[in-house]
Amino acid sequence: MVSLRKAMKFLPFFFLFFTVIFVSAIGSNIPRLGTFQQTILRDPKASPQNVSNDFQTFYYSQTLDHFNYRPQSYKTFQQRYVISFKYWGGANSSSPIFAYFGAEAPLDLDLAGIGFLTENAPQFKALIVYIEHRYYGQSIPFGSMTNALKKKGLRGYFNSAQAIADYAEVLLYLKKKLSAESSPVIVIGASYGGMLASWFRLKYPHVALGALASSAPILYFDDITPQNGYFSIVTKDFEEASKSCYETIKQSWSAIDKVAAQSNGLSLLSKRFKTCRQLERSSELKSYLETLYTNAAQYNQPPTYPVTVVCGGIDGASNGTDILRRIFMGVVADLGNRSCYDIDVLNYPPETILGWSWQTCSEIVMPIGRGHNDTMFPAAPFDLNSFAKECEEKYGVPPRPHWITTYYGGHDIKLILHRFASNIIFSNGLKDPFSSGGVLENISSSVVAVYTVNESLHEYNSSPSED
Repeated sequence: MVSLRKAMKFLPFFFLFFTVIFVSAIGSNIPRLGTFQQTILRDPKASPQNVSNDFQTFYYSQTLDHFNYRPQSYKTFQQRYVISFKYWGGANSSSPIFAYFGAEAPLDLDLAGIGFLTENAPQFKALIVYIEHRYYGQSIPFGSMTNALKKKGLRGYFNSAQAIADYAEVLLYLKKKLSAESSPVIVIGASYGGMLASWFRLKYPHVALGALASSAPILYFDDITPQNGYFSIVTKDFEEASKSCYETIKQSWSAIDKVAAQSNGLSLLSKRFKTCRQLERSSELKSYLETLYTNAAQYNQPPTYPVTVVCGGIDGASNGTDILRRIFMGVVADLGNRSCYDIDVLNYPPETILGWSWQTCSEIVMPIGRGHNDTMFPAAPFDLNSFAKECEEKYGVPPRPHWITTYYGGHDIKLILHRFASNIIFSNGLKDPFSSGGVLENISSSVVAVYTVNESLHEYNSSPSED
């Protein structure tokens, strides 16, 4: 157990270090928060590359149910975690443990793409640990996501409280196994993983000394944040990049509907947008385009700046080009010239989609929607009653929309966190749509908000630098 004196000595370096990192960077359908969602549209079947040989994979026999004492609660499953010992100063040095929390996807992309930990571990001689979220990747109880979710009595173990309890159990096990009881733990996460990191610090302060939560929309629950917050920022990002691009996108939805209403309209749209299969509904094309635009905004950062790329394609079309052709040119600019474009891209990987569907239908109920003419998108208000009905038809149970704020808090966040929280950094890029539900003001001297103004940086705190 790290002493208070040692912890206080470590804290200034921890907060100074991360503050410098971020400040220097300045100059149904609930969208997935995933750190690497942009890669799905680009190459959904691509496998992770360039995973360091320094990573060693282990499995922990994890408790199925941390909060009950029924016989089934004591069942276990194998939870994957990965360690890099390369920079660790060893147990005797009280060097810190950087623990990265996996989110709603397999851990593989994090291992290949998260460079922040390995770049900064040498300075602190830190042990690096990545822990996979239960029910994703190689950490699925009962064999597969399909098996895990098909039985009502089993999918109830799939929730955030169980997940962070998993992380606590793994970290305490590792500290004991490695004789690292005096090593302070800093938990790190991005997007949903950032939410978990901040919640973990609140629920397990005896395990984690501090948390770094990037792009963590912990306030996008229970109507704390306006429904249209997410899509308003997407709209603002495009409008600031190009007024004409914004206007073209805004007008395109009715243009799609007009063509779709023709007798062979869906066939025409399929040809014009080179879809890999025949469109069955115009909503399929709209959802595809909506995802392309929201991804572009959510990951609008160097070196690619996808919003600028999309608008470059739309605006770059020759004079007289109709709206739908301009929209298609934006798709080509962003994704490249392909033989066809897969409108089913959001079904990759299927287990991740299944898992996130359950999570948003149970507790991660983020009321993201938009009204009439308040964004560049067609109206799609979030209706809790309709959403609950769909979820109940799908899973047999209604969602619990107030549970996140009941269990973790959210209302009167400044007052509440000022009273009892400490050692949490919330980082955001103000052009990231999810920043609308993030903590953007300092709460206290040790619960701080850092942000960039002109970039999204949805995953900045955990991504490799471009230097």
